[in-house]
Amino acid sequence: YWTLSHSTNLKMTGRLRGECTEWGQVFILDALSQYDPKDEREAQSICERIIPRLAHANAAVVLSAVKCLMKFMELMPADSEFVKNLHKKLAPPLVTLLSSEAEVQYVALRNINLIVQKRPDLLKHEMKVFFVKYNDPIYVKLEKLDIMIRLASDANIVQVLSELKEYAAEVDVDFVRKAVRAIGRCAIKVETSAERCVSTLIDLIQTKVNYVVQEAIVVIKDIFRKYPNKYESIISTLCENLDTLDEPEARASMIWIIGEYAERIDNADELLESFLEGFHDENTQVQLQLLTSIVKLFLKRPTDTQALVQQVLSLATQDSDNPDLRDRGFIYWRLLSTDPGAAKEVVLAEKPLIAEETDLIEPTLLDELICHIASLASVYHKPPSAFVEGRAGLRRALPKASGENAEEGATVVPQATVIPSQDSLIPDLLNMDISAPSVLPQSQPPAVGGYGGNELDLLGGGLDSLLGGGSDMGTSGSPAGMVAAGGVSTSAGLLGDIFGVGSPASTGYMAEKTVWLPATRGKGLEVLGTFSRKAGVIYMELSLQNKAMQPMTGFAVQLNKNSFGVTPASMSINVASLAAGMTSEVSLQLNTNGPIQRMEPLTNLQVAIKNSVDIFYFAVVMGIHVFFCEDGAMDKRIFLSTWKDIPSQNEVQFNIENISMNADGISNKLQSCNVFTIAKRNVEGQDMLYQSIKLSNGIWVLTELKVQPGNTTVVLSLKSRATDVAQGVFEAFDAILHMT
Repeated sequence: YWTLSHSTNLKMTGRLRGECTEWGQVFILDALSQYDPKDEREAQSICERIIPRLAHANAAVVLSAVKCLMKFMELMPADSEFVKNLHKKLAPPLVTLLSSEAEVQYVALRNINLIVQKRPDLLKHEMKVFFVKYNDPIYVKLEKLDIMIRLASDANIVQVLSELKEYAAEVDVDFVRKAVRAIGRCAIKVETSAERCVSTLIDLIQTKVNYVVQEAIVVIKDIFRKYPNKYESIISTLCENLDTLDEPEARASMIWIIGEYAERIDNADELLESFLEGFHDENTQVQLQLLTSIVKLFLKRPTDTQALVQQVLSLATQDSDNPDLRDRGFIYWRLLSTDPGAAKEVVLAEKPLIAEETDLIEPTLLDELICHIASLASVYHKPPSAFVEGRAGLRRALPKASGENAEEGATVVPQATVIPSQDSLIPDLLNMDISAPSVLPQSQPPAVGGYGGNELDLLGGGLDSLLGGGSDMGTSGSPAGMVAAGGVSTSAGLLGDIFGVGSPASTGYMAEKTVWLPATRGKGLEVLGTFSRKAGVIYMELSLQNKAMQPMTGFAVQLNKNSFGVTPASMSINVASLAAGMTSEVSLQLNTNGPIQRMEPLTNLQVAIKNSVDIFYFAVVMGIHVFFCEDGAMDKRIFLSTWKDIPSQNEVQFNIENISMNADGISNKLQSCNVFTIAKRNVEGQDMLYQSIKLSNGIWVLTELKVQPGNTTVVLSLKSRATDVAQGVFEAFDAILHMT
């Protein structure tokens, strides 16, 4: 990777005027997209030079120009005139791409899908160009439908619904299904149109076309979840089609509707009993939903449905080989027999409403994909690392938005991803009934299972205490003899070190603190931080700066579920009061015994910090080196046999550049960070270091380092049964070996 200077940038943008071929222009634009302008004025200057490329006849040049403009717009205020003019100039070339051949249209549509997620207003007046043509290939039709739903709003919903109803009468089954589902998504997204959408779906059900009816029932279930107790008048129409349902998702949806509205359906028991006749032949999804719906029915009408609930519990627990079904049956049986009141609270608990759009790309990944517009990554909607094996490229990200560097003298650092609102993180699960109760007792820690997906647990079992709902601020899980779990202030730490107690000295590598929460988003609170490992314990090193006009008190922290089970030893932060203009340094002890949930990237950590002003959410990426354990030295014979046992496809290779140390220096530096050299050999003039690492979750990583005297490039080969950690380990090696 290389960087552009200001003068080189001027020369390259000058050559875009026609001195090079189309592909030459593409390469220049791709290089410019990796350039970081020093300020907003330079970004505007580059944009003005790129804008003429939007009118180019070659689609690749146009998309590359769009990529550059999308990046540089991040450096300008969203409400500036320049950005508004750019929006106007970006729309026509994107629309023009949809007049090309089908393959180019498809690539353009996949890129447009990303663009409208990042900047929804950019094409809000161009809905008509996404209407499907009769001769469009199916892959183009499906992409256009996706974008139509994203652009749907109060202003155009009538037009969109009219189109979708026409599409539902087409002959292509996949297209029709997607069109019917799109009507349901419009109802969920645009509340004012919900009644019109439901009416349209009922009209489609009346056509009696089997696959249309089944798809309509699936989306009506989602509409019922979004608008409970609003459209139950149509249930009788749905029940008329029970006999025609043969797809598992449609049958499960209909069963859910019957169970949810059992008290309003006179013959609900008969309808559910009809599904029981072929219980063992049903799909697992249908069996689970049938079990839950019959239990719901029993809780609502216990007097006349006891035999039915006993029958389904017997089928689920005694006659089924499916462990999921059997376990749920036993849970329901125990709840109903020991505490029917608790059963009601669990099974009939109020569920969260489903999100408006459930297929949005995660913000961090979206920013990365925007940097790869006009490449294969933007067509797959996956980062390059997901489909390019054995290669570890640097991950691209959009620059920090304008205004985040407003504080004078602020250091420009990679911006932590800010977590969206909790509503947007609630996942769209098929069955809310299969989860734990939505409200847990405050004295009980959040269950590991929870609602699954990426739901933000920060408000569901941890921050209740921060908000004053509980007083249990204990340090459970902290080893005896450790430092105060609530965090050690550096001023107290100096005295502690004199007497040999307090926070142990940090060993090995610790990254410099970066801005995790800028003052503009923290209402005056700026949080800088990093992570360290001291004497086998992980610490979050925080600098809390008060840039507001009033003092701040009541500091506390909570972490969401994460890949390594990282959790604070105590939620309280040992800062009694932070006066205006003051900074407090805090070392917060972390444990690794919390709930586990896979994150992307793997070491992503979602954080909530509370003070007397508000609660602030942000996300940071931990360096994986803090999980390297002190007992990671492996026996030589075990190392050799383990290396052979791990399949060759699990081996990943990286190059670490600009390393001037010899093999002994490298070994010593890595050993200080718990990377243990098991053996050293010299093969054909190359020093080979064989090393082992043990992560805090028990995963072992074996490495081979090739060091050639006189060559500043070190070749790192990694082997692990969990290849997901390879990228993080490489980045840790790179950082450790470059530390001064």
